[in-house]
Amino acid sequence: MFNKVLIANRGAIACRIIRTLKRLNIASVAVYSDADRHALHVLQADESVRLGPAPAAESYLQQQLIIDAALTTGAQAIHPGYGFLSENAAFAERCEAAGIAFIGPTPQQMRDFGLKHTARALAEAHDVPLLPGSSLLDGVDHALKEAARIGYPVMLKSTAGGGGIGMQLCRSQADLWDAFHSVERLAKNNFSQGGVFLEKYVERARHIEVQIFGDGRGKVIALGERDCSVQRRNQKVIEETPSPVVDRELRMRIASDAAAIARSVGYTNAGTIEFLLDEDGHYYFLEMNTRLQVEHPITEMVTGVDLVQWQIRIARGERLTLDAAAAVSPCGHAIECRVYAEDADAGFLPSPGHIDALRVPGGPGIRDDSGAEPGGDVPIFYDPLISKLVAWGADRPQAIARMRRALREYDVVGIKTSIPFFRWMLEQPDFVDARFHTAYLDELLRTRAGEPFTSADDDRIDVAMIAAALRTVLHPGSGGRVLSDRANEPRASQWKARARDEALRG
Repeated sequence: MFNKVLIANRGAIACRIIRTLKRLNIASVAVYSDADRHALHVLQADESVRLGPAPAAESYLQQQLIIDAALTTGAQAIHPGYGFLSENAAFAERCEAAGIAFIGPTPQQMRDFGLKHTARALAEAHDVPLLPGSSLLDGVDHALKEAARIGYPVMLKSTAGGGGIGMQLCRSQADLWDAFHSVERLAKNNFSQGGVFLEKYVERARHIEVQIFGDGRGKVIALGERDCSVQRRNQKVIEETPSPVVDRELRMRIASDAAAIARSVGYTNAGTIEFLLDEDGHYYFLEMNTRLQVEHPITEMVTGVDLVQWQIRIARGERLTLDAAAAVSPCGHAIECRVYAEDADAGFLPSPGHIDALRVPGGPGIRDDSGAEPGGDVPIFYDPLISKLVAWGADRPQAIARMRRALREYDVVGIKTSIPFFRWMLEQPDFVDARFHTAYLDELLRTRAGEPFTSADDDRIDVAMIAAALRTVLHPGSGGRVLSDRANEPRASQWKARARDEALRG
């Protein structure tokens, strides 16, 4: 049993892990940088430890500082969340050497799947379908030769890393010549690994991923697929499960292949096997992520399984007793929108800053996994994710309807967010009819030619909010004098929230 777990992460995922720890009566330890001193995950944890200055390289990526924090507080295990050190085999080894359990796969399993070209070799050894591709390329001439063999278009990929970084579509020799050195350099700078390779590019493909779990004792199960095809520049934007284009027979085949790949290495803990699905229903292995995914809540919603709880249970040596029936018989449908502090009207530029007021949606089927709160900050130093908004319904139309309602209720004052974009996106006919693919959103955004996502109604709400705020902060008996003395400063955020509510009502 673990009595105390340290979360080596921040924001929404740290809050999500803390929630499960509280349910299991396990004490939680948060770590934080100077920028996150008053962050929500720090306030929610039972204990907290400062790591260092705001930049991640001086705080959240400092392996020894995190291990020291675990030892000092008496934490028996470390949960890495996703990102940061979650797929760092050396960090997992350092935890093991310090006598601390790492809640994730083994270091060797991270290495087996950490590089895409070696993961391809594992899939090939187990007869899992692969796209035509190359080995690691030793120069642009080698790349041109391999591309001619495979046939254009091709995707030039970094073998390390993920999140859509280090990928470039090449439709001709000229494209490949121009892209090769920049992708190679990007890979070295971001992942300290400059290896690149080629894969055949599939037009109008779907991105399908399978959630798997293993207990390190031979049992591996798949918990259904997620459709992550709505992407912007290879970055996931909206995810849903089950996929609207995967039937029961295809679901069983993909799940079987995903489990076979993981079983071949005696996989331990949570992981995700990613595939491409073409228009003819053929699927191809892409890569494996040896961690919990950002979009894991939608799988939890249709299976009723707390994935974080099972990560903890497996890490402390329990056998996997989950029933794989959930993989082929999901209950209902779930959709996730990644709400970011981004200005969609300005090319989705990050919009860090202070959250003056925050109204989170609720109601049947709605879940908001957030690391933000009213009066908090979205720092400039990290990924600007505010929350993962999830809607569940008995079927896809009901899930979409609930998500639309939730997005109308969701309100963040003080910073720009991607909420207006999602309100627009969920009204698009092709999305509603599930006629989309990995290039769909990029193509759709090009047709807008700079049209704003913020509607005239939103502008009217802002004008009303300003008027309501002016009325709210005037003292009734002051003859119009604005209360600005220090005694009233703590009430400022309450005034703003009340003003926003009044504006929205009227």
